[in-house]
Amino acid sequence: MTTVGFVGLGAMGTAMVERLLDAGHTVIGHNRTKSKAEGLLAAGMQWAGSPRAVAEAVDITLSMIANDKALQAITTGPAGILAGLGPGKVHVSISTVSPTIVRELAAQTAEKGAQMLDVPVSGSPVTIRQGKLTFMAGGDEAALEQVKPILLDIGQRVTYIGPSGSASVLKIAVNINVPVQLLGLFEAVILAEKNGIPRELALEVMLNSAIASPAMQYRGPFALKLPEEPLFDVTAMLKDLKLALELGRDADVSLPTTAVTEQIILAAKAMGFAAEDFAVAFKVLARLSGLDE
Repeated sequence: MTTVGFVGLGAMGTAMVERLLDAGHTVIGHNRTKSKAEGLLAAGMQWAGSPRAVAEAVDITLSMIANDKALQAITTGPAGILAGLGPGKVHVSISTVSPTIVRELAAQTAEKGAQMLDVPVSGSPVTIRQGKLTFMAGGDEAALEQVKPILLDIGQRVTYIGPSGSASVLKIAVNINVPVQLLGLFEAVILAEKNGIPRELALEVMLNSAIASPAMQYRGPFALKLPEEPLFDVTAMLKDLKLALELGRDADVSLPTTAVTEQIILAAKAMGFAAEDFAVAFKVLARLSGLDE
């Protein structure tokens, strides 16, 4: 087994570290708020005082944080991951962030004689605990082969996409599909309900028809009841939609349904739902249509 570093112990990071510990790895972790790591420390994770301390202690450091700003915060500066890297070491960034930031940090990492991989994921904490998480990987292929066994102790599949930043591009493209599909499903349910068909019946029929992708079968029921803990909140979804729209503008790609979806999710934030799962968009559409939520 391997000693692995991990920075960023939110819901996703915690579930990943749990998998690594269960697989027998030694994990040295850090999080901005130590109290969030109490359960992992009780389960055997070791604590490091900074991202730099994590990177100094191991050959492979994984990080899972919220956005571009957070990634730069844990990687740069005297206490950042970059300061703890050296020849032969690898930083695996699992976050969904700007490909531009990834490429900049990868270049800075290479100057240290180390490698940075962008390895975003498709899944949620539930998917991780089921062992069904999938990874998209960008960067040096030899470095990926070095870390792949660790990734496969977290999830079920690792697909190499191309140079640094390419996996981040693909992840952003993947991520716009679920909210766009979900809004289409919610519109259909509301249309049926406004014309006299009970919400539950409309949803049941739709989720057992040809229009129901696996993602819709999983998230569609949130029209009836939101999860107690958000799987992917409004703030996080707005971040991903913004990244997609920026990529589209840079590449002269029209993304009309993504733009409309962003407006609905932005309305959810304005209504006070920022911390709710983004499926709260059903409430937004219901209000716009004069329905009880």
